[in-house]
Amino acid sequence: MGPRPTLSFEFYPPKLQEGIPSVFKSIDKLKEFSPDFVSVTYGAGGSTQSLSEQISIRIKEQTDLVVMAHLTCVSQTKTDVHNVLTRLADAGIQNIIALRGDPPLGQNEFIANKDGFSHANELIDHIRTNFEFGIAAACYPEGHSESTNLELDLEYTKRKVDAGAQFLVTQLFFDNAYFINFLNRARQIGINVPILAGVLPILRTEQIRRFTAFCGATIPDSLGQQLNNLSHDAAAVRELGIEQSTNQVMDLMEKGIDGIHFYALNRSYSISRILSNIGWVKSANISR
Repeated sequence: MGPRPTLSFEFYPPKLQEGIPSVFKSIDKLKEFSPDFVSVTYGAGGSTQSLSEQISIRIKEQTDLVVMAHLTCVSQTKTDVHNVLTRLADAGIQNIIALRGDPPLGQNEFIANKDGFSHANELIDHIRTNFEFGIAAACYPEGHSESTNLELDLEYTKRKVDAGAQFLVTQLFFDNAYFINFLNRARQIGINVPILAGVLPILRTEQIRRFTAFCGATIPDSLGQQLNNLSHDAAAVRELGIEQSTNQVMDLMEKGIDGIHFYALNRSYSISRILSNIGWVKSANISR
């Protein structure tokens, strides 16, 4: 096994202001594992965009965690995006995950604002040209749900790196073979930045089926059958998720990957169990 991979957690803004304390409750529990950074997702429209910005800034102000704020092209002009970046920079946030973003609820396809950015590489180029942020981008081991083939999808990924993305974070996946295949193909075409594996511990059967249907990730047949068998036992499904993610992360670490990025869903229990299972020491001052 190579050097210990980086560790990061992703949170999302609640729909209402009243939900913010529960986000920070999870952050407080997971920060004991000394993550290299935490990120906050960015809503497709409405109040969650401002809440995302607000939560990112509060984490920066109230903790010693490295914060990586998400930013998308959705429903915003270039001026809107620039203003968000300026506010984040003024608040001391130094890192951005730059995304095109998913279509707003009710739309089947992404439609760029006529005065906005159409692709993530355009957003990345704007950030790199005008600001001093560290920049990350997304990638898709099984291909983006809108991509016609894996080769074209990988070319779009390379455009993001060429524009200035310094590392990549993958979409969730459950079969590590997809990740390793993607990693090998990425290296072959000259994508040499770190690639962090996105891991989502299963919490509920209907939830994970909805997520994977939306993003195009595959649930392996054996895992799908187990979920079917346990679909009426919520506690058993959560335990299955812990077991599955523990095995997945251990295998990835044995392969010497760059980093593990947990999609936390604003929960801490399963991730805490998984990290304990793999022997990740709390509050360890490890140089990574």
